[in-house]
Amino acid sequence: MVEITFLSKAIDLANENVLSGGGPFGAVIIKDGEILAEGVNQVTLLKDPTAHAEVQAIRKACEKLGTFDLSGCEIYTSCEPCPMCFSAIYWSHIGKVYYSATHHDAEEAGFDDALIYREVRLKPLERSIPFIKIDHLQKIAPFDAWIKKEDKEKY
Repeated sequence: MVEITFLSKAIDLANENVLSGGGPFGAVIIKDGEILAEGVNQVTLLKDPTAHAEVQAIRKACEKLGTFDLSGCEIYTSCEPCPMCFSAIYWSHIGKVYYSATHHDAEEAGFDDALIYREVRLKPLERSIPFIKIDHLQKIAPFDAWIKKEDKEKY
């Protein structure tokens, strides 16, 4: 099965990344049956909390194709995506996600996304990091500018 080949590649990338000092996550993006981009978790290496395997692969695929729209692509990731990667996958319009390890497996290894899932459901001021809304007279101005912009590229 082709799916096992690509998933095995993502898992191999994750294993190699651990040996190189990175996190235990790998991802590959496929377009037309070929690997378009690869990514590994480089959070600690790059000192960047957004440098997850899926996000790294998405960035590379977008750069390679010259677009933010990855419609027609699939992503194979060694582990079920975290909430941030989940969102990035949707924003990039990737058509299908294949994964092997679950977020429960990741939690057992010390990567717990449950906090984020719980926090999203709370009211902004009840979160462990308070989200404080400030009403500003110009809060809608950027949206008005966007609505009026005739040459915008929708996403």
